[in-house]
Formats: sequence, C-alpha cells, structure tokens
Amino acid sequence: MAAAITPTTVSAQESKSVKEVATAVEQLRQAMIGADGSVLDKLTSDSLSYGHSGGTMQNKQEFIKSFTSGASVFVTIDITGQHITVVGNTATVRHILSAKTNDAGKGPGTVKLGILLVWIKSKTGWQLLARQAVKVV
Repeated sequence: MAAAITPTTVSAQESKSVKEVATAVEQLRQAMIGADGSVLDKLTSDSLSYGHSGGTMQNKQEFIKSFTSGASVFVTIDITGQHITVVGNTATVRHILSAKTNDAGKGPGTVKLGILLVWIKSKTGWQLLARQAVKVV
C-alpha cells in the first residue's frame, strides 16, 4: 500500500519569514566581507555560538573581534544551495560557502564549507544564534 503524499503549502507568514531570513543571511555575508562590526553586532545574538570547521568555537565578542581585527578576512563569499526552514521564531539555514580568504598571518587562501546557521527572531529582527561549519570534500 502506497503512502499518500499531501502537497504542503507555505503560508504567507512563513514565506515572509523565509525572505526576512534570506535578507539577514545576505546582510551577514556582506558584513563579514566588509568587516563591519556594527552590522555583525546587530545581526548576532548575545548568546552566539559560532563553530568553525577546525573545531574552534567563538562567542559573539570573539566572532566580531576576529573580523574587526583582521584575524579573519573574507575577500569574497559565495553561497550556493541555500535552504531555509522557519518554525515559529526559529530558522535554520543550510548552504555551501565558497570563499577567498586573506587571514592575518596565513595569506591568501580558499575555503569550501558546509554551513548550518540557526537564527532567532528578536524584537530587532532575525539574529544569528548558532553557526557550525564543516569542510566539504
């Protein structure tokens, strides 16, 4: 006996939330390239847990400082295969991040990472609560 598949529809509110999260992701991408501390501060939760593919974990202050100090430098960031799911005031975002870097002390390089972002909706808009990266082989 075959299972019935019922098509799902996205409500107008869910669609609006997905668009808002996509906009926040794009603002984060641009702020990371521009090392814009004030935008990074606005887009991240005070409880941020930011995980790197090498296992390093950062809180909000460490994350922002890594960009504003030049320790982490993204020359370009390209995002592909993005998928956003919104449940209430929480959203998950998965995508592939391909970037050119120029981190302090390491020189020019490239990265390709699988990214999972967790966003929460606050009074000021969507904020990044958690991020984890894994190396894509």
